[in-house]
Amino acid sequence: MIEVRELTKRYGGSPAVDGLSFQVRPGTVTGFLGPNGAGKSTTMRVLLGLAAPTSGEALVNGRRYQEIRRPMHEVGALLDAGAAHGGRSAFDHLRWMARSNRIPVSRVTAVLEQVGLAGVARKRVGGFSLGMRQRLGIAAALLGDPGVLMFDEPVNGLDPDGVRWIRELMRALAGEGRTVLVSSHLMSEMALTADRLVVIGRGRLIADTSVQELSDRFRRGVLVRSPRAPELSAALAAAGAAVEREGAGDLSVRGLDPAGIGELAAANGIPLYEVTPRSASLEEAYMELTAGSAQYQAEPGLAGRGRAEGAGS
Repeated sequence: MIEVRELTKRYGGSPAVDGLSFQVRPGTVTGFLGPNGAGKSTTMRVLLGLAAPTSGEALVNGRRYQEIRRPMHEVGALLDAGAAHGGRSAFDHLRWMARSNRIPVSRVTAVLEQVGLAGVARKRVGGFSLGMRQRLGIAAALLGDPGVLMFDEPVNGLDPDGVRWIRELMRALAGEGRTVLVSSHLMSEMALTADRLVVIGRGRLIADTSVQELSDRFRRGVLVRSPRAPELSAALAAAGAAVEREGAGDLSVRGLDPAGIGELAAANGIPLYEVTPRSASLEEAYMELTAGSAQYQAEPGLAGRGRAEGAGS
């Protein structure tokens, strides 16, 4: 399990992480989300012993990373796909890592096959595309067959087949009872991959929740379709609901759940063609949740004005 307890990390006088606490449990894929500069990478670096906390703790299986005797057997991580030396082959890069943690060389061959790099195992990493480097980084994370895995933006550079592969891999790893923490800016992927979400902003926890709970929190009301929409709208408004017309026969209703809408329609003899609860997409919910936490925000319409000004100069 991953545990972060009141973690603070300052650089100079500025906190990159500020009193952050959360847990990542086995058997789940946990998405680690937040705007640029939120403190996600810093938190992962502290967890992996690459940065010292100013205060608080970041633990893997109840211990600091520095206290784990054979770390690759307990935790695997991909933080930087460019970390591999370009002059080494993929096989040699993994072989020295294996030897440092007493992992058999046969495991190197196995993980290269698992990530789809067996055919280029003897080629130098310097000639790899970004997607191939990502796969190599994932192979390194899997090398010790660890129970805890951390990935920082693992789908960068992957084509659609590669994105689907990493999604299925993470789900499979969690299904084996492993603990999987993955940071990403691709909300569409997190919606398909993650079970739970830890959302941070400016180094502080904003939400620790499930994907469904977050979407439901920003529910968009209920879509109702009826051939007698004006009559239904009046009845709903009289019952205290907020109603908006969305087209011929379509209503957006807030303040009543689907069961209440159905009961009211039945009591008034009004037929219904559709009653559908509408939750916000994960991207919409995330944007609302982190609206006040983004470090860099462009002024709306600025790009369009720049084109217009440039055209006239």
